[in-house]
Amino acid sequence: MKNIDRLEADVIIIGAGPSGAIAAAQLCNKGHNVIVLEKQHFPRFSIGESLLPQCMSFIESSGMLTAVEDAGFQFKNGAAFRLGDQYTEFDFTEKFSPGWGTTFQVPRGEFDHILAQQAEQAGAKVYYGHEITAVSTGANPFLTVQTEGGERYTAAAKFILDASGFGRVIPRLLDLESPSNFPVRKAIFTHIEDNIQRGLERNKILITVHPKYKDVWYWLIPFSNGRCSIGVVATPEFLDPLPGTCSEKLQQLCNEDPALKELLQSSSWDTRVQEICGYSCDVKSLWGEGFALLGNAGEFLDPVFSSGVTIAMKSASLAVPILDRQLHGETVCWESEYSEPLKQGVNTFRTFVEAWYDGRFQDVIFSKNQSKPIRDMISSILAGYAWDLKNPYVKDSERRLNVLVETCRQAI
Repeated sequence: MKNIDRLEADVIIIGAGPSGAIAAAQLCNKGHNVIVLEKQHFPRFSIGESLLPQCMSFIESSGMLTAVEDAGFQFKNGAAFRLGDQYTEFDFTEKFSPGWGTTFQVPRGEFDHILAQQAEQAGAKVYYGHEITAVSTGANPFLTVQTEGGERYTAAAKFILDASGFGRVIPRLLDLESPSNFPVRKAIFTHIEDNIQRGLERNKILITVHPKYKDVWYWLIPFSNGRCSIGVVATPEFLDPLPGTCSEKLQQLCNEDPALKELLQSSSWDTRVQEICGYSCDVKSLWGEGFALLGNAGEFLDPVFSSGVTIAMKSASLAVPILDRQLHGETVCWESEYSEPLKQGVNTFRTFVEAWYDGRFQDVIFSKNQSKPIRDMISSILAGYAWDLKNPYVKDSERRLNVLVETCRQAI
C-alpha cells in the first residue's frame, strides 16, 4: 500500500468487529462514505462465541444474512444450565417476544471476518493494521493514525464511531473511562477438540455452576467442526491462588464438576489457554460532539448470558439512523435517542447478571414449578430481547425478578 497522507470520509469507524461492521454496512447502504480503521488483522481470535437470536435481525437488516447462513456455523436454539444434578434448558423459539428464535455458535475469528468482508462489499473501505494514537473531537473530528510500518497520517470525518471493543480507544484517549460497579472477575478459556460422543446438546450453550461455589461458572460452546470453546469465570481471589499454569487451573476446575469431567474425558486440549481480567467496564458518556461509542467500547457487563455481541449490534443499529439524520442536517439528541434507549436493555441484562452471581436467578431457573408464560418472558431476555418493553421482566426487571425469586424460594 502506498503511503497515506490523509483520509477523509463522512464517517470513520474505529474497529471492524461486529458493531463496526454492522454500522459500516448500514451506513453504506444509506449512501454514506465510510472508512473503517482496524488495529489487528482478520481473522483474529476473540471470545463471545455464542450469539443470541436478537443478533440475527441486525445481521439480516445489514444485508449479511446469506453470508452468515452459508458459513456452516453451529446451529443454536437455546441455552442449558447445570448445577450438580439439576439441569434445565431454555428453547429460544419458545419466548414472549416476536422475532428470531435461533442463531449460531461461531468461532469469532471467522465470523467477524465474514462481517467485515460484507461491510466492504457494501462499500466500506477497511484498513487493517492501522492504530489510532490520538483523537480530536468537535464539529470537525479527526484521528491521528499509525500504520504497522510506523507511518502516521490524519483521518478526518464528519463523525466518528468508536467500535474498538475492549481496546476502548476514545474512552482511553479522552479519559472517559469510569469504574464498573461490578466486582472484578477473571475468565480463563481456550478451544479444544472435544471428542464428545454423547451427553451434550450441541445446539445449545452449556452453562455449568461449580458444585461448591455458586459464583464460579463454566461455559461450553460447541462448534460445528467438533471443537468447543471452554472457559471458567471467577474472581481473581479465587483463581490466582490455585496451583499451576492457566491450562492446569482450567482443566483442574473442569474436573471438579463430575458432569463436565465426564463430558471432557476424551477431549484434546490442543490450544493455548488464555485469560482476561477486569473486563467489566463503563464510561462517563456514550457520546460527545462528533463521536459516539458502540458496543464494548462503551460498556461491557459479563459473559454469562452472552450479551456482548447483541449489545454491540444493537448499539450500531440504534446509532445508524440517528447519524444518518444528523448527516442530512437534522437536529438529533444522542442522549435521548441513543444513550437512554441503549441503556434500557443493558440495565435489563445487568439485573439478571447481578441476580446470577448472588444466586437469585439460579433459584429461578432451577425451580421445579415454573409458569410457562413467565418462563417464556425469561427466555426472551436470554435470547437477547432485552429492549422489548412489552415484556414485564424488561419494563420492570428488578422488581419483577425479586417477586419471582421469592415465589420460587417459598416453593422450595
